[in-house]
Amino acid sequence: MRLAVSTYTLWRSGKEKGKTLEQSLDWIAGCGGAGVEFAGTVCDDPDRLLKRARALRRRCEKLGLIICSYCVGAELLVPPREQRIVVDRLKREVNAAAEMGVPTMRHDVTRGTGAKSFAATLKTIVPAIREVADYAQQRGMKTSLENHGFYMQHSTRVEKLIKAVDHPNFGLTIDLGNFLCVNEDPTAATRRLAKYVLMAHAKDFHVKPKSQMPPSGWFATPANICLRGAIAGHGVLDLPAQIKLLKKAKYDGWLSLEFEGMEEPTQGIQLGLDYLRQFI
Repeated sequence: MRLAVSTYTLWRSGKEKGKTLEQSLDWIAGCGGAGVEFAGTVCDDPDRLLKRARALRRRCEKLGLIICSYCVGAELLVPPREQRIVVDRLKREVNAAAEMGVPTMRHDVTRGTGAKSFAATLKTIVPAIREVADYAQQRGMKTSLENHGFYMQHSTRVEKLIKAVDHPNFGLTIDLGNFLCVNEDPTAATRRLAKYVLMAHAKDFHVKPKSQMPPSGWFATPANICLRGAIAGHGVLDLPAQIKLLKKAKYDGWLSLEFEGMEEPTQGIQLGLDYLRQFI
């Protein structure tokens, strides 16, 4: 297992300090992470997407960074014509991922807006997920969903979706912290889903009852708790136990650090990496 840093984690710092993605990559290369995970499309212009992907790959190679994963958004719970547009866009992102040489690409599946039932949701989105997984298989990579977005976050729902897709090229990007967003025990959820994991995200949270939520820095969940991002090791998650469960399931891939706390991001990331390095 090796440590990576998600570009998502430096988004706030980049926005506040006017730093480019390339400058973020320079910082990641110097902070002790062996890899980088790109979160969000690397280019909104489809005509420039592949060129941009190739340029980022060259940049990372020069810095000695391995691009371990690529994460993009998507909403598949839409009418057929709209879904076709989304699937075609995801295939273009698969092509970009192939240009960057990544082994896995995570794409969102749905936030569940307007869902009539979970069974009906699966009926709508599963064929589209299979089509993208088929296409990615031709390009030599696997695809996955992530447990986030509230609707597709609980481990039982994630497992039902993976079993419904039933594709050898599709699995899970597990976020070790996100289970708390639906007030599920993260360690128990990791135990349930470890066998499906293709990629892993590490983060941590502080927790309060929703009735005690401060006016800033925290977010409400659908459950009776609110959360604030924490430096890895400073929050309530038992990350060592979760990492042990991943190892027990023979996962030997990447652990990509995400930091969502109120502390200065580069400090939060560095401290989180130092903490996680003890257990991998």
